[in-house]
Amino acid sequence: MGRIKRALSRARYAAMGGAVGGAVGGLFSRNAASTGAAMGALIGATLGEKRPGVEAAVERVTERTERATAEQ
Repeated sequence: MGRIKRALSRARYAAMGGAVGGAVGGLFSRNAASTGAAMGALIGATLGEKRPGVEAAVERVTERTERATAEQ
């Protein structure tokens, strides 16, 4: 399940990054729109790759804290 969640997160952020990059680049020219979309998708995919890892780490810390509090 972790692999699927990471892949979907990466795809979602890549799509959003591509759309934003294309829109900003489109303000200048077609070539800039294409380049902006590619760069935005790359950055979005990178962020999407990292984000689920951070959420999982926060969840693990929260669980440890709850267990430690319950033991006291």
